[in-house]
Amino acid sequence: MIDGATRLFGIVGDPIAHVKAPTTLTRLFAARGINAVMVPIQVSAAGFDAFMAGVKATLNLDGLIITVPHKEAVFRHVARPSPRAQRVGSIDVIRRDPDGAFAGDVTDGLGLLGALRAAGFEPPGRTALVVGCDGVGAAIAGALIEAGASRVVVSDADADKVTARAARLGAQTGTADPRGYDLVVNATPLGLRPDDPLPLDATVLTASQFVGEVNTLPEMTPLLVAAQARGCRFATGPQMVEAQSTMVADFVTAHMARSVRDSREA
Repeated sequence: MIDGATRLFGIVGDPIAHVKAPTTLTRLFAARGINAVMVPIQVSAAGFDAFMAGVKATLNLDGLIITVPHKEAVFRHVARPSPRAQRVGSIDVIRRDPDGAFAGDVTDGLGLLGALRAAGFEPPGRTALVVGCDGVGAAIAGALIEAGASRVVVSDADADKVTARAARLGAQTGTADPRGYDLVVNATPLGLRPDDPLPLDATVLTASQFVGEVNTLPEMTPLLVAAQARGCRFATGPQMVEAQSTMVADFVTAHMARSVRDSREA
């Protein structure tokens, strides 16, 4: 039950109607005995700094999941970005520490890895193509490299951005041609709208390949429908969110969880 002591968390992005995190995270909070809820918040890129000023002044709002298009802009408001977030250049979750400052981390890549592993894909020695090199794509590429992938190629329409990010991550750059890779990941928004083109040529996919998807609505995006028809194994956006949710909950409630444990032991 929501009452005056309920702590608030949000997931902020634009668009926001497709997100699954509020239900999943609110359920996790309840399972941990934490009086907290998560709500979706739609904020444009132009309004993000003003929104964050309001967040800083809202003292019972303890953290946010950060989604498109704010994963880089949020660095301006985070005093303690994790080394992983600094390396990737993206933050997807922040929490208010006891001194009032915000700490940030990136979990997108680890979430997709969890979903892929559940589907039977292990990165060591494998090759991967990540299409899209905004925050989520960079996080996925970085996680694959850290997990031992032998070759990770990133592709993006913004040539300058993809070159800079690939250099920072230790990835290579290339086209969106999926032929020859063990894993192909769509890290673009293409697939959220019914009239979106596919992010890559799915007709050349083979049954030996895995396909990863970051978009959550619909669960079976046009790319995944095409990949399934070609015999590929795959991981969906909701499966990525499910794998990621425990990490996010651990991060944003670290201080609160200690308080709950202390009260139970008293």
